[in-house]
Amino acid sequence: MRLLMAAALVALALIPTNSYAADAAAYGHLHLTVTDKAEAAQWYAKHFNGTAAGFGGATGPDAQIDRTMIGDIPIVFFKKDKGFEGSVGSTVDHIGFSMKDVAGVLKATGSDGAKILSEVVQFGGMDIAFIEDPWGTKIELIDDPDTRGIHHLHLHANDAKGTLDWYQKVFGGEVTKFKGVLPSLKYSDIWLIVQQNPGELAPTKGRAVDHLGWNFPDLAAAAKTMREQGVKFTLDPRPYKNIKIAFIEAPDGTSIELVEPPKE
Repeated sequence: MRLLMAAALVALALIPTNSYAADAAAYGHLHLTVTDKAEAAQWYAKHFNGTAAGFGGATGPDAQIDRTMIGDIPIVFFKKDKGFEGSVGSTVDHIGFSMKDVAGVLKATGSDGAKILSEVVQFGGMDIAFIEDPWGTKIELIDDPDTRGIHHLHLHANDAKGTLDWYQKVFGGEVTKFKGVLPSLKYSDIWLIVQQNPGELAPTKGRAVDHLGWNFPDLAAAAKTMREQGVKFTLDPRPYKNIKIAFIEAPDGTSIELVEPPKE
């Protein structure tokens, strides 16, 4: 019961108390590691009101299914046969989805390969529960009527304030507090929560949550500004298919992909 109440206290902090700054960068995508890309894409589409798709959101008969579109945000999957660890213990502890029927999704996912980490708890007027997907990513299910779909990214950090300041410096946004508890930022409709964790944290690369992603209309200009800010690049900007990409490293080893989407 104490563990459930602790989880509830954390989830209560996900209720927004004010809006985010208009100059925040647009959140781009999530990249998860799985043993079967198409299977994972169908699983997430089935349980989180998404669409299984290929690169660029393609859904035709020739599409190579490797992602789930949740609205306009893709969850992209890496294939790795074995040897990767779950999200817990890394700098990205879990991700969150918001839906009306938390109990129903908990039951459905639990019957479809997910590990149930907690039963439904009501706190602050919201139902919440935790699961682990079949490939090791911890997920919070939350009924937040203000935000549906992909709801939040929950990071752990040895220096929560310093990490939050880093994200604000690099991606913009306004630091706020959910119910006066956890300092947070918001990008697009996704909340970024950073929780203090004094223990040893693993980098995300190669874990169940491999990396996060933000979009920029001009990647070269964004990269120039980031270099001036001292951001560490692990992959310099370069073309990839019809987009441009780069990778940077956030505090404690969180891998982040920067993407310049195709011009309309």
